[in-house]
Formats: sequence, C-alpha cells, structure tokens
Amino acid sequence: MLDFFRKRKRTIKNDVLSGMTVALALVPEAVAFAFVAGVDPIIGLYSAFFIGFITAVLGGRPGMISGATGAMAVVVVALVAEHGVAYLFPAVVLAGLFQLVVGICRLGMLIRIVPASVMLGFVNGLAIVIGMAQLSSFEMLGEDGALKYMTGTPLVVMGILVAVTMLIIWGLPKLTKAVPSSLAAIVVVTFGAIGLSSVFGVETPTIRDMLVTNEKAKAVREAASAKEEAAVEAVGAQVLPEGLRVVPTGDVKLEAAELEDVLAGVDEEAIGLSGGVPRPFFLNDDWGIEDSALAPYAPAELLNTLWVILPFALILAGVGLIESLMTLTLVDEITETRGRGNKECVGQGVANVTCGLFGGMGGCAMIGQSLINVNSGGRGRLSGITASVMLLVFVLVLAPYIEVIPMAALVGVMFMVVIGTFEWATLKMWRRFPIADFFVMLLVTGFTVFTHNLALAVILGVAVSALIFAWRHAFHLGVDIRYDEQGAKHYQLHGALFFGSVTHFTDSFDPAHDPEDTVVDFYYTRVYDQSGLEAISKLAERYRAAGKRLHLTHLSPECRELLDKAGDLVEVNVSEDPQYHVATERLG
Repeated sequence: MLDFFRKRKRTIKNDVLSGMTVALALVPEAVAFAFVAGVDPIIGLYSAFFIGFITAVLGGRPGMISGATGAMAVVVVALVAEHGVAYLFPAVVLAGLFQLVVGICRLGMLIRIVPASVMLGFVNGLAIVIGMAQLSSFEMLGEDGALKYMTGTPLVVMGILVAVTMLIIWGLPKLTKAVPSSLAAIVVVTFGAIGLSSVFGVETPTIRDMLVTNEKAKAVREAASAKEEAAVEAVGAQVLPEGLRVVPTGDVKLEAAELEDVLAGVDEEAIGLSGGVPRPFFLNDDWGIEDSALAPYAPAELLNTLWVILPFALILAGVGLIESLMTLTLVDEITETRGRGNKECVGQGVANVTCGLFGGMGGCAMIGQSLINVNSGGRGRLSGITASVMLLVFVLVLAPYIEVIPMAALVGVMFMVVIGTFEWATLKMWRRFPIADFFVMLLVTGFTVFTHNLALAVILGVAVSALIFAWRHAFHLGVDIRYDEQGAKHYQLHGALFFGSVTHFTDSFDPAHDPEDTVVDFYYTRVYDQSGLEAISKLAERYRAAGKRLHLTHLSPECRELLDKAGDLVEVNVSEDPQYHVATERLG
C-alpha cells in the first residue's frame, strides 16, 4: 500500500508550504461548490476564507482544513432555488449558532459512538466520491452548448499531465522532502502546460477555462429553460381537456442562432477569481438598501424568515458537524494525535456565524484538502491559517496568475488523495470481517457514493450498527439457577437487560411453580434502559400476584424507586454493590 500519509514533524516551513499547496487546491473546489449551490463563485471563495481561517484559529484539530463543501452546498441549493439568496445568509448564521450550542453543551463526544465499520465505509465511499468529482474536470463545452467529456488530443494531453502530476507526488519524496511534492507537482505541470501551449500550440484547460466553461454552460441551461417555460405557457393558455396539463421535460434545445447569441452574451472578461475585500452582506454595494433582497430582514418579516430558514439551518448545522467530526477522527488516526471535538464544534459555529454575516454560503471541514495538508507536512494551525490567507490573497491580488494553473495538476493531486484515502486492506481482508460489519461497511460506502450525502451515510451506518448490536445482545442474557439450603430458588443473571432482551428475561422465570422465596441476582447484569426497569417491575408484579416473595439483589437506586409499588412482597438488597448505577445515568 502507498505510504501516502507519511509521518512528518511539525515545522513552520512545512506548515507554510503545505498551506500554499492547499490554497491552490481550494480554488476550484470553492468555485465548483458555489456553482452547485447556485451562488456567485466569489461567495464560495469568501466562504472558504472565513471558514478556513476561523476554524484554523479556534478549532479543535490543528492541521485540519475547512472551507466551502459539497455537503453544505447540496443543502444550500434548495434554499437558494426556492427562496432566493437573501435567505441564505441568515440560515448560515443560525446554523452556526446551533453548532455553538452543540459545542458548549459538549455533545461533540458523540462522534465516539461511530463504529469502525462505519468509519471504513465512510472513508472508502469518500475516496470514490472524490475520484468521481474529478471527472467534471474532463468536460468541455460541446457544439450544442452542453458539457461533454473530452475526446482525442485534449483528452490525451489532459491524461498525460495528470499522470505526470501523480508521478512527481509519488517520486519526489524519495529524493527530497524539502518541498511538498504536491506543490512542486503543481508548479512543474503549470510551466509544462504553458510550454506546450507556447511551443506546440497544445492547449489544456486551466482554472480560468473552467470558470468560463461553467458560466457558458449555465447561460445555455438558463436560456433553454426559459424557452421551454415560454412554450409551456403558450400551450397552457390553450383550452385543454379537463385533467390534462403541460409538464416541462427539460430536453428543449436552442437553435444554432439562439445558441450563438447566448454564448456571445457571456462576458468572458468579467469572469475570474478577482474580488474586493469582504464586507458584511448588508453593506455590500450589490445589496442596495432599496433592493428587494433585503425584504426578509424587515422587522415585520423576521418571524416568517425564521420559519423559512429554520429547517435548512438545522440540516446545515448537522451536516457540517458530522462531516467535521468525522474528518477530525480521520486526521487523528493519520497523525496519531487527538483533536478536541467540542472545541471544533465551537470553532465551526463561530466560523459559520461570521461567514453568514459576510455573505458566505457556510462550510465545514474538507476531507480531501485536509488529507492534502497532512500529506504535505501540515500539522499545526499555521497551515490552515496560511491556506485561508493565501486564498484571500489570490482573490485580491494574484487571481490572474492562479487562473493559468491547469486543471490537470489539481486533478492529479486529488487522485493521489483518493489513492491515499481508500482503505485498500479491506479488499484483501474482507473474508476476515464479521458478516454484519462488512455489510455495514458496504452500506455506508454505497450510500455515500450514490447520494454524496456523507452525513446521512454516517447516521445510517450508526443506526444499522446499533440495530445489529441490539439484535446480537438480545439473546445474550444468560440465567444460572440453583437452590440454597432453605429451599429458595436463585436466578443468577448474566448479560445486558435492555429493550431487546426483555422478552428473553421475562420468559426465564416461572412464578407459578417457583418456591415461596425466589432470589434474582443482578450482580453480573446491567440494566440499560427504561424497558429493562419496566420488565423488572412487571416480574415483581407477577410474583406478587402469585402470593410469593421475590428478593432482588444488586439493583441500582433507580430500580428500587420503581419497585417501591411492589410492597412488602419485594425485598431489594443492594448493600453488596453500592457503586452500581444504571448505564443511562452514567451517560448523562
């Protein structure tokens, strides 16, 4: 297996150089996710800056990179499409406040309940998703204005440059570790692509080309959609039979002249990464005070705005924290150190509140960029600070230079991340995995790949693992029976008493045929939930109804309180085990 995440010492030089590498990889990611969310690319870049900088300073995991992410963009796009971008910013602020509450209440520790099988499935699914996401870099604008995959010479050149990038990242560390191999690969391939263009006239897509291509494809889609809507309205104006209506199909194509006009209307000169210093969204010139976009913030509309953004804010907060805490756990394993989950929740919350106030789309930890940072030697907070500051410098000053970087270089870096992220050992050791754990791993991997919803995949995996655990332990409640010299019958219990095992627990007793005195010893048993307490109470009622005495030993105070209603026929003795408590109390 490739030793991609090699051990490196934390140094200022490593942190700065790895931060510069990550900043270059952040640019296309932030822009791409902005397109997914349906907002301007500069919003994605500003979001990456604020989220990355604040979490690097305040977060609980040095060396972890945060920014605008696809998981958040998928939630944002529905809000923007349905209600407009004006509702986006308060939703991000509210999501940040929810994350602050989670961190302050110290709920970040819940990430510890994620099983290893879920983690493996998450990592493998993530690697596949990262790899699939790079395929969009092999797209180009077709003759009909739609995106299509490269063929012929452009594909060959792109493939060669990607391979060269990967070769440098793999081979350079064998010669020297003075410079991060990812940064060196990006620089070498960029100059190589410039040379191919100058000497041989061979072009390869750059970051600027990606921006222009995406903008043109978006303009074509919008024009085709408008044309279809006009056709639907024209047909709908006619008298149709009752029960019939016109349904858009989304397959309307533009005529050659229409396509030419649409593409000519795209101002390529205005497309780029350049921008000004971020300002609060309500002070931005693009948000004039008379602009209807400020309507949601009018005092009379605040309550309605809250009800609109509340469900989106809850989802954004949950998705962001789950992905961030999973990334934290992964980086912990790679660096053999331990981050602070609750502090990371607070950092993410402060970052999203600030990001929303400055007109950002929100964000969370970025697994791909975090792995690039770790591989490049970034271990301290300085690496994340450098990455975010350099990203802002790109936007303010260096945009024309960054835009010439070929997409092939960044794709090559991400492909190496894929190779280093995937747990290849699972392909060799799958026969040694317990069947249930292997099923959970495949489930999480498949759900991640097909839905790209990392947070929901983790929740699903934890839920299925919990059900499997409950099923297994439902039949692990054992009972040893003996009689003492006075003729009393003793039931010695072994195992867990919870909702899954109460039926087996109840069926183990026979009040009708048991002697007058029966003892149930809970010394080797733990009562985990209310169902277990209720089962004990019902058992006591059964013996009381039969007119027999039941002695319960080694019970917790919670159980004794519940069993008080059983009266004199139930004797509770916990003197031998005064430190025993119900598990739910310990978790509280």
